[in-house]
Amino acid sequence: MTELLEPRAIGRDTVRRDGADKVRGIAVYAYETPVPNPTYCHPVQATIARGRVTRIDTAAADALEGVLAVLTPATAERLASTEDAELAVLQGDEVSFRGQFVGAVVAETSESARRAADLVRVEYDEAAHDVALAADRDDLYAPEKVNPAFPTDTGEGDVDAALADAPATVRQTYTTAMYHNNPLEPHATTALWDGTALTLWDSTQGVHPDRTAVCKVFGLDEERVRVICPYVGGGFGSKGTPHAHVVLAALAARAVPGRAVKLALTRQQMFALAGYRTPTIQRVQLGADREGHLTAIAHDVVEQTSRIKEFAEQTAVPTRHVYAAPNRRTTHRLAALDVPVPSWMRAPGECPGMFAPEVAMDELAAELGIDPVELRIRNEPGVDPDSGKPFSSRGLVECLRRGAERFGWAGRDPRPGVRREGDWLVGTGVASSIYPAMRQPSSAVIRFDAGRYVARIGAADLGTGAWTVLAQITADALGVPGEDVDVLIGDTDHPAASVAGGSSGTSSWGSALVATARAFREKFGTEPDDGDEMDGATGPNPETEEYAMFAFGAQFVEARVHADTGEIRVPRMLGVFDAGRIVNPRTARSQFIGGMTMGLSMALEEESVLDPRFGHVVNHDLAEYHVAVDADVGDVQVYWLDRPDPHVNPMGAKGIGEIGIVGTAAAVSNAVHHATGVRVRDLPITLDKLLDGLP
Repeated sequence: MTELLEPRAIGRDTVRRDGADKVRGIAVYAYETPVPNPTYCHPVQATIARGRVTRIDTAAADALEGVLAVLTPATAERLASTEDAELAVLQGDEVSFRGQFVGAVVAETSESARRAADLVRVEYDEAAHDVALAADRDDLYAPEKVNPAFPTDTGEGDVDAALADAPATVRQTYTTAMYHNNPLEPHATTALWDGTALTLWDSTQGVHPDRTAVCKVFGLDEERVRVICPYVGGGFGSKGTPHAHVVLAALAARAVPGRAVKLALTRQQMFALAGYRTPTIQRVQLGADREGHLTAIAHDVVEQTSRIKEFAEQTAVPTRHVYAAPNRRTTHRLAALDVPVPSWMRAPGECPGMFAPEVAMDELAAELGIDPVELRIRNEPGVDPDSGKPFSSRGLVECLRRGAERFGWAGRDPRPGVRREGDWLVGTGVASSIYPAMRQPSSAVIRFDAGRYVARIGAADLGTGAWTVLAQITADALGVPGEDVDVLIGDTDHPAASVAGGSSGTSSWGSALVATARAFREKFGTEPDDGDEMDGATGPNPETEEYAMFAFGAQFVEARVHADTGEIRVPRMLGVFDAGRIVNPRTARSQFIGGMTMGLSMALEEESVLDPRFGHVVNHDLAEYHVAVDADVGDVQVYWLDRPDPHVNPMGAKGIGEIGIVGTAAAVSNAVHHATGVRVRDLPITLDKLLDGLP
């Protein structure tokens, strides 16, 4: 069992250290990096979804005043590694998706770079493309693993026989849409090649993983590449792995040595070049006895990947852990299409993967006449159903009970479509949430200078509060006030740290800082001298060999649907979470509310519409790709158990960045059904899917 910190700074409602600089506009983001005499890069993108480039005419672009270089597959340098096809920028004439880079212009101004890119003429030998995802395709295949390294399929018992014998069953298909991350700050890079070394000011969730990828692509030693990123204007996973624009920026910089190159993707370009969440088709089958105890669970998923690079979202994985049943099956099948490469989006796997089974549980509760909260409690497992290990801690039942009490669930009429207030049909819904509690290897260094402790670690702050909570953790590990500690992050000159992803940042980086601080105290005592310094590191959590580690939550939603128009409003959401010890209530509440709001957006508004004729997303801007705004979000209440888990890390804290989004969409869907009697199994829930069935 891990020795827990004695909380002093931890648990305090601490103001963000970076907040004032962001509000005043002096926090420097990647594209804003002040560099002398910068140049600007604008890409040329493929206008077909599949084929090859046969000719590129750059004469007009070359002749434009201010143009410094025009890069094409014929003129761009050869990369040392093209193993990652997404990053093999301008290395051949094949076109694998609409929007792929086929050229780029570097110029003295952004306006001249964009104008010159428009003047480049590209001719193609176009081939027939395929972008249609369907569950009955004859070319679906099972990947070797699903993200990051989970088994593709699992099974226990005889699911089909158990379903055939079950007194109550649900057998339904559910779908989730294609979603794009759309952080406020677009993907952007400022790159400088001085002839020997490459410096990238990149908007990234991990400076060290970013550097590793770039070094491999260009064949450079890590000592010759530096990545800097003190601030990130959101990412939601899309900046957790480098995309093609980072390589293009570096190619452009190497084409104009000594001049920094700035490249920022436009909002429209991000829909083809920055990853997205795959659409899913999910077949869920539940079998239960008359008391509501599950006898069988089957969760079979079909999703898409790119033809050039596989990404298999772990959509069915949460079903392996959340409820008990003796007969179980989960599967994943992929369709390789002529589409951009999918990637991480907030709670990959768990977010879409909990929508289907949690709606199915609501359908089962209705069939059995059992309260939806009670049905979930009755299927609480004693150990992890997948591994058989005990849970390090599991507060799902308490989250459900506390949430029901705070939300006012008692006395709810189970009949759908019967509660009406004026012109509005009113309903309530619930769903469970689960997300793994992970820890990745990281390292840190702590130095004492002029009465202050300075901790350095190559972490990243996406706006989640890392600048603040890492100082709180370090202070408690050193036994000093938080005001005596400075933390420096976001630079590969700092010790190597893991990516900000999988809700593992605070757990991973905090563990490294605690180990370093304890070693510092052991060597130098409580009165160190100026210049005293200690480095330290932590690896994967060894206690995962004995325990299954997850965060849990329960989401409650009130939905109102206009009886005549089908217009949907969600005036009230409430979540209760078991996320271990809460390091900073202020930043934690922000993360929970943000996740729940994003889940609401997924349920009612977000959908990337792919035009099969051309193979690209047509609503590729924030005017037509709708996300939740203030007017869409009513009263959002967040509570937590604040119960330290001594097995996950020295802070006793589980991750909170993603658990908030998991389950929200299902709770919204269940509330809409309770309000109207109409069961919508295909997200988003739009009024056209309700109108014909309204009472």
